[in-house]
Amino acid sequence: MTAPPGPAQAMLELRSVSAVYGPYRALFEVSLTVPAGAVVALLGPNGAGKSTVARVASGLVRPTAGRVLLDSVDVTGWPAYRIARRGLLHVPEGRAVFGSLTVQENLRVGLAARVGRRALGAAIDRAWTSFPLLADRRNQLAGTLSGGQQRVLSLAKALAAAPALLVVDELSLGLAPAMVDAVYGGLQDARDAGTTLLVVEQQVDRALELADAAVILAHGSVSWAGPAAEAAAEAASLLDATSGSDDSDGGRPQEADDLPAGQGLVNGP
Repeated sequence: MTAPPGPAQAMLELRSVSAVYGPYRALFEVSLTVPAGAVVALLGPNGAGKSTVARVASGLVRPTAGRVLLDSVDVTGWPAYRIARRGLLHVPEGRAVFGSLTVQENLRVGLAARVGRRALGAAIDRAWTSFPLLADRRNQLAGTLSGGQQRVLSLAKALAAAPALLVVDELSLGLAPAMVDAVYGGLQDARDAGTTLLVVEQQVDRALELADAAVILAHGSVSWAGPAAEAAAEAASLLDATSGSDDSDGGRPQEADDLPAGQGLVNGP
C-alpha cells in the first residue's frame, strides 16, 4: 500500500522574523512558509509590513531576530546577491528599468548574468511570448514607456530568467486594468512553468485568484494564514478595521518610502 504524499517542501520559510527601520520596528516575530511550486499571497493594509517581508526574504533588509530559510538552507543575513544566486528574484514596487536603453537592451542587460550567453536568446523569446506588448515595443526606449509598461518590463526580466522563487511587490499598484491583466497573465505563466511565487498585493481579489494560500499582516505581525479560498472574508474584515488608521505600522513611514525609487531589484534592474 502506497503511503499518502507528505507536505510539499518549503521553498521559503521565515521563522519568528523581526526587523527594524532605524528606530521603528517593522516586523514582529513573523513566521510564514511558501511551499515549493505554490503561490502565496501576502496581504494587508498599507504599512502592515508586507514590503519589509519581501526585502527580508531577498536579503535587502537584515532581520534583527529570527531565521530565513531558502530551499532548506539558512540564508539569514546573507547579502542579496548570494540569495539571488540561489534562485530567489525580487521585483520591487516601482519601475526598475534603464530609461536610456531600449526594451530589448533592458532584457539583454537584465538577463545576461542570470541565464548566460547561450541561453540569452531563448530567455528573451520567452519574454516576448509572455508579454506581446513588450515585443511590439522592443526597439522603444524604456524611459518612454508608460509607468505600467515599465513595471511589466521589470517583471518580464525576472520571469524570463525562470527563477526558482519569485517575490513580487505591489506590481499592480496604480495600474490600468489592461496592465494588471498583463502582470497577472505573466505570473500565471510563471506558476504554470513551476516557479514558486510570493505575491505582495493590495488587490485582494486578483491575488487570491492566483494563490493557493494567503498570509495577512497587520501592524507588522501575522494576523491570519490559511487557504486562499478562505482569505477574502478575513482580508476584507481587516482592511475595514484599519481603513481609518494613518499609522498602522508603529509610526514607521509608508513602505514605498523605505528605498529610493528604482532600488531593490536583486542583481540589478
